[in-house]
Amino acid sequence: MFKGLSRNDLILLVGFTAFVLLMPIILKPVGAAYPALMQKFCIFGIFAIGFNILFGLTGYLSFGHAAFLGIGSYAAVWSFKLFTMNIIPAIFLALFFTAIFAVVIGYVSLRRSGIYFSILTLAFAQMCYNLAYSVLTPLTNGETGLQLTLRDPRWIDAMFHEPGAGLPRATLFGLDTSGGGLGGFYLCAVILIICFYISMRIFRSPFGMMLRAIKSNQNRMRYTGFNTRPYLLAAFVISGMYAGLAGSLMAATDPLAGAERMQWTASGEVVLMTILGGVGTLVGPVVGAAVIKYFENIFSSFGPDTLHSVFSFLPDTIENALVSFLSLFVGEGWNLTLGVIFVLLVIFMPGGIIEGLRRLWVIFTRKRGGGDAIPAAPHPQPAE
Repeated sequence: MFKGLSRNDLILLVGFTAFVLLMPIILKPVGAAYPALMQKFCIFGIFAIGFNILFGLTGYLSFGHAAFLGIGSYAAVWSFKLFTMNIIPAIFLALFFTAIFAVVIGYVSLRRSGIYFSILTLAFAQMCYNLAYSVLTPLTNGETGLQLTLRDPRWIDAMFHEPGAGLPRATLFGLDTSGGGLGGFYLCAVILIICFYISMRIFRSPFGMMLRAIKSNQNRMRYTGFNTRPYLLAAFVISGMYAGLAGSLMAATDPLAGAERMQWTASGEVVLMTILGGVGTLVGPVVGAAVIKYFENIFSSFGPDTLHSVFSFLPDTIENALVSFLSLFVGEGWNLTLGVIFVLLVIFMPGGIIEGLRRLWVIFTRKRGGGDAIPAAPHPQPAE
């Protein structure tokens, strides 16, 4: 199972697993240790890991991955409505449909590269959004969103027990995963660890090396007679299935699906997560997803009353002016704060958070060692 992984990879995997499972304890001092928010960390971490397999390894920037997120959510909710509230069939159904859509979209979009590929994926995502929002309303319930009802057949569940008076809850063989409890968090946490491990295997495999070679110089590979299309399509499908899995977990923890999950802003959000954490790194996308969702939770909950209580020690004139200005960056305008944070990190940590921390560690070790941590290459000596 762990064959082919280096000692550093094993340490990284163990450390990542321990941190994810201990998040209820580790995140308590920063006010993020409640299950609903930790679920978001895990779900969007899976989404970003999958996106990084495509963007980080091949350099192909997709602006349409939110389509797979929405497809996974719709497939999972339909599984709950038609078959059973057990999440296992819902996850497999979501992976199946997102794989089909990813093959179709990827086959067409990968005929182009660069900005043309990005525009094609964005076009497909917007088509999926409009179909879900207005055209396929019998399947998606339009702008209201797809939800559970008492009239749903749930054929598999009906074979074993009588339906209750209220709406059922999503379960994993009896373990309640919906409602924002610890059961839903640990489900997402375990799946995040599995997805991280699979991503690590892809990065360290010959397949991952081929994807890096495509990113480095695809034209040179083509000139040698190497067909890059199957590798690119495989990376696109795997990435789409990660997004579909994230969408199914959204439905497993909150059984509803809406067209807003397919909007281009959701695709842009996963791009920000990956760049913020570090493109092409293993942990970076998860870190970027956690940072964005954490700040979203904090700044979106602030309002003028909160700001007034914080700056109440100031004179009224200064307090009102300061609150009026800062109100632009909190509440519904929290995206302005996200933009400022992103700009600052890109300026001071151009490679992302993980790369920035690595550089700080190198500087720290150099200062402690009293010299260069990495010795300079010797100057070539002239031939005698």
